[in-house]
Amino acid sequence: MKKATKADIEIIKQAFVEKYSDAVTELSYRNDYELLIAIILSAQCTDKRVNIITPALFLKYPSVRELAVAELEDVKELLKTCSFFNNKAKNIIKMAQSVLSDYDGEIPHDQKKLMKLAGVGNKTANVFMIEFEGANLMAVDTHVFRVSHRLGLSDGKTVDITEADLVKKLKGHDLHIFHQAMVLFGRYICKAVKPECDNCLFPQVCKTKKSFKPA
Repeated sequence: MKKATKADIEIIKQAFVEKYSDAVTELSYRNDYELLIAIILSAQCTDKRVNIITPALFLKYPSVRELAVAELEDVKELLKTCSFFNNKAKNIIKMAQSVLSDYDGEIPHDQKKLMKLAGVGNKTANVFMIEFEGANLMAVDTHVFRVSHRLGLSDGKTVDITEADLVKKLKGHDLHIFHQAMVLFGRYICKAVKPECDNCLFPQVCKTKKSFKPA
């Protein structure tokens, strides 16, 4: 696959900023506690499904204090329609317990501290910081990974390499915008199956359009 040129990158950056500069996550939340849990649950699960699950979860466990003492089976029952609900139930309880014991019940707004919590990896921590703090970070989910490769922004085989490529090529103070832009662009236009190429923001720089099979 051909790599994006400097000119291509400028076209991509400009189009994303123009269309998605005000975009925010589609996960529903009211505070940092709800946001962190929603992000944890969203791993390999749609935001739409997470938004269906979380109201009942947050009603029963409105803060880390209630969740920290929750019965595992009760949490599993509330998460049963979410992918990998067994592990996610264990992780959010452990996360709540750690926040109580290590951070006085306050969700840490620090990437490294977040990553010490159960169920929180680099991507989850970055997404949290991007959404809640507007941090100048890049987070790579399945949509970002796909879009970045189709546009020639990265040929990295792993999420970490792809993130490093994107940070280097999209450098500036808009990384949080580019993250959200690629999430939404990948979710609704540059889809994994039957991408809507007619609605593409930059067909002139796409490196893979010719390889797509007709719908």
